[in-house]
Amino acid sequence: MSSQPRHLTLPLDSETLHSLRQGENYLLSGEIFTARDQAHKRMISLLEAGNSLPLDLRTAAIFYCGPSPTPSGKICGSVGPTTSSRMDPYTPQLLEQGLRVMIGKGERSASVQESIRKHGAVYFVCSGGVAALLSRCIVSCETYLWPELGAEAVYRLVVKDFPVYCALI
Repeated sequence: MSSQPRHLTLPLDSETLHSLRQGENYLLSGEIFTARDQAHKRMISLLEAGNSLPLDLRTAAIFYCGPSPTPSGKICGSVGPTTSSRMDPYTPQLLEQGLRVMIGKGERSASVQESIRKHGAVYFVCSGGVAALLSRCIVSCETYLWPELGAEAVYRLVVKDFPVYCALI
C-alpha cells in the first residue's frame, strides 16, 4: 500500500479503473450522486417498467448517503456514508446498466462482490463518523432527482479531494 493518496478525477475511465488497487487510498474530485434505499427502489422500478434512468450510470459515481440539512452559510450539510449492504438487492441490476463507481461503508454480499468483479466496477469506502469533515470536500450540492424523498433524494455533489479507500475491484 502506498502512503500518499492518489488523486482521481471523476468520471473514471477504463484505464484508471484498471489501475486501482484494493486497500489503496484515493482522493476523488468531480461529480458524485447520492442515492440511498428509496432512490435505488425508484431506479429499479423505472428499469422494470422498461424506462430509462434519468441518470447516466456509465459516468455516475453513486455515494450511499443522504446529506443532512444545509446549515446557514454552508454549501452542504454533513455527508456520511450509509451502510452499503442495504443497496445490495439493487446493485447487480444497476451494474448491468453500466454503474462502475460506488462509495459507501461496510461489506458487500458475496453476490455483489462477484457482480462488481464481473462488470469491472469499483467499490470505495469512506469512514463513518466523519460526516462533518467529509462535507468540507463538497464544492457544490444540489437536489438532482426526486426532491419529495428529502434526505433520500438524489443529490448532485461536486467534490474536491474526497477521501476514500478502494475496497473491491
